[in-house]
Amino acid sequence: MAVWRGPRRTCAAAAAAALVGGAALVGSTVASSSAAAAASAGTGSIVYQVRPIAIQASASTSAAGLTPGACIASVGLACYDPQILHQAYQVPWTIDGAAAGTGEQVAIVDAYGSPTVASDLATFDAAFGLPPADLHVYHPDGQPTYNPRQVAGETGWAEETSLDVQTVHDLAPGARINLVVASSPDGNAINVAEDYAVTHHLGTVLSMSFGAPEAAIAGGGNNLQLQQADAIFHQAVTQGMSLFASSGDRGATNGLAAANALFPASDPEVTAAGGTDLFVRADTSHNTTSTNGSYAGETAWNDSDPATCPFGCTLGVFGATGGAPSAVFPAPAYQTAVSGQAMRTTSDVAFNASVYTSTLVYLGFLGGSSNGFYFFGGTSESAPSWAAITADLAQGARHGFGLLNTTLYALAANSTSYHADFHDVTVGNNRDPYPSAPGFPARSGYDLPTGLGTPIVSGLLASLAPHATAGYRQP
Repeated sequence: MAVWRGPRRTCAAAAAAALVGGAALVGSTVASSSAAAAASAGTGSIVYQVRPIAIQASASTSAAGLTPGACIASVGLACYDPQILHQAYQVPWTIDGAAAGTGEQVAIVDAYGSPTVASDLATFDAAFGLPPADLHVYHPDGQPTYNPRQVAGETGWAEETSLDVQTVHDLAPGARINLVVASSPDGNAINVAEDYAVTHHLGTVLSMSFGAPEAAIAGGGNNLQLQQADAIFHQAVTQGMSLFASSGDRGATNGLAAANALFPASDPEVTAAGGTDLFVRADTSHNTTSTNGSYAGETAWNDSDPATCPFGCTLGVFGATGGAPSAVFPAPAYQTAVSGQAMRTTSDVAFNASVYTSTLVYLGFLGGSSNGFYFFGGTSESAPSWAAITADLAQGARHGFGLLNTTLYALAANSTSYHADFHDVTVGNNRDPYPSAPGFPARSGYDLPTGLGTPIVSGLLASLAPHATAGYRQP
């Protein structure tokens, strides 16, 4: 859910155009946070938002040529393919001899969907040697007609859909993907889609890469749509489903005046996924523009802080990870010992999310030379990544986990399992803009920008599925 904000768009777009021959920047035009808040206050309806950033590689460059070092040299940002993400976070390619995620289902909820989601996924798979995906698309309210000129924000949701689906298949290549498409981003439509996924048992896990700032939700905890969503989440967890949502991409304030959490990430039944800048080591056996993908470190994602914006920050400021106390939900029992706060706090965990350490995604619905591979960022990547990883863990354990937070915080309470299962992110903050905005620092152990940290999946698998046999070479 990385965002362009105000005058920064012009600066960043000009920089990107100068650095990448034929490059294009795409994204939906959406209402400002203040306008969304006003609309919500007037109607009582939650309007969920996604604002993905997609920076197109040169139209003449194939995915195979987009190594992280080469991207840094030519564009000013890294670009990570499936192999690098698997190696950096030690995500297995196979579990017990089958593709990771085999036998599991991952549900994804998005509004509007994408008209080319299946063909885009096939192109992505072919480029990176992934097996064909088992993708199923559901439209509980009927299939929307893709018409971005008529529906503001529809292109952004289509980009989000591509990011979600390709990310899940990247990290859980054997899982069945059930994409449930809401007819709009209105709270009622999203609730219908979420309820459909839950009541039809469409996943061991559910990914939601969208949100609304709590401060922009009319009535706060008394909002009926919020209460309905909370009831759906409770039912999901009761039947063994694990839920994931993005913490947000505009720092602790979500673009408003004061720190406030993003919903549904703030719901205690949901695992809130924050964002980092992931760095990988250079492969010294080759040339200086290649990497071997091994983990080198992470910082809390915040482009507005010069100390943590990577590679000279040549494209400007894209955003920062969310993470803040909720004004709606009290601190759940699993969190009180580490957060030290009376209210629920986000994030719970984190994953690579910076545009400067971007993931590659294929878009084929933009037309002509605008189709191609794009560099993506935002905590929109974090939520489906954790959903896919949890499907892998469920395959190894041979059961789902329901409310995953209780398991994760229990692992973190033990020093040995914590350091075996998580990368503790201790550098950075989510004050955006830095240093004037409210925000919180990263620190040892739990913190609001990155939660418990990012996954060491080999460690999590050993802790939660000790009898599973993992393979770390791509078939």
